[in-house]
Amino acid sequence: MHSHRRRNPIRRGAPALLSAAALITGGLAVASQSAAFATTTTTTSATASTAASTATVPTHRLCSEPSKPGYMACEAVVRTDLKAQKSLTRHDTPKGFGPADLQAAYNLPKDGGKGATVAIVDANDDPNAEKDLAAYRSQYGLPECSTSNGCFKKLDQDGGSNYPAPDAGWAGEISLDVDMVSAACPQCHIMLVEAKSANMDDLGAAVNQAVKQGAKYVSNSYGGGEDASSASADEKYFKHPGVAITVSSGDSGYGVEYPASSQYVTAVGGTSLKKDSSTRGWSESVWGTSAGGDGAGSGCSQSEAKPSWQKDTGCGKRAVADVAAVADPATGLAVYDTYQASGWNVYGGTSASSPFIAGVYALAGAPGSGDTPAAYPYAHPDKLNDVTSGSNGSCGNYLCQAGKGYDGPTGLGTPNGVSAFTK
Repeated sequence: MHSHRRRNPIRRGAPALLSAAALITGGLAVASQSAAFATTTTTTSATASTAASTATVPTHRLCSEPSKPGYMACEAVVRTDLKAQKSLTRHDTPKGFGPADLQAAYNLPKDGGKGATVAIVDANDDPNAEKDLAAYRSQYGLPECSTSNGCFKKLDQDGGSNYPAPDAGWAGEISLDVDMVSAACPQCHIMLVEAKSANMDDLGAAVNQAVKQGAKYVSNSYGGGEDASSASADEKYFKHPGVAITVSSGDSGYGVEYPASSQYVTAVGGTSLKKDSSTRGWSESVWGTSAGGDGAGSGCSQSEAKPSWQKDTGCGKRAVADVAAVADPATGLAVYDTYQASGWNVYGGTSASSPFIAGVYALAGAPGSGDTPAAYPYAHPDKLNDVTSGSNGSCGNYLCQAGKGYDGPTGLGTPNGVSAFTK
């Protein structure tokens, strides 16, 4: 089956190395966050709408779009209009939102989740994952998370240390993932499970390994088109009662990807996030535009059954997404990555929102042993920030347009504390 993309479809396919030159063009300049998020008029590959303005920034996908059936692409993008910087002087701060910004925007506790393990599943190896994570956490004053103190653990898909071949694109994805878990849940342990390829069977084996190792929260920042193998992959890799499994909804606007469409996962959409003078102090809209193409993925699955907890009436099968968080690179996240990259960059994509929401689940506490945690937000929609403006395409209804209550691009909304992510 084919996804409902309007342009630039992501198909499952063999991963390709992203050149170092492509990665090092994004990043940090010595300036305030507001300068990083200034409205521009450049004609570019990524367009984002905020509640107050429309910003257009140039970006580059970290992973090339695949072409073989059965393969996945990571959902991370890097801004290419901001110069990367490997180190900071005494008075510099990274561009992009950091942990304190995100904790304030989403009303998150700073000391929750102690001892909980959030697993990150990605393809290929990031040789610098642990040291880059240390640099990010040190910059923001977060507790040490290392192999030596038992907080960080890196495994291959078989549970050992025979790591797969390195890949610059997926290394950037890994950096984004571990940094976003750190931002959401500074006290959480982080387990990185690296699949030997971007094939769904290898990535699925890594998901199973993460659960086998005891992780109750597993983030997956990749996707591809739905096809006939999706149903069997559901049962083999994503049916883990009592485990909160989050999946990025996609970065190509209106259209459904797998495994976000699995009935066993929490599909995570994306928003543009901006500080404002409201009581909350922040506002959000859909990441994307009515023109489609770039932005959070959403829509109605062609093949996946509708979960019992999902009650929207305009889609007879699984609707995507369930919840959301910031993903727009124009209002993006500070990330530190040095594998064939130059340190501090501003990243975006629903690859940011999926690990962040996994961290929020960890803050909320262990799921019930027989539960599908994706159902939890549907029991507590009033505990979320309802996103009511913006669109990621021109489908003509709630599956691509934000509005009160449930909509495709942002689901039920974004975290307002952790109460929506527990039973």
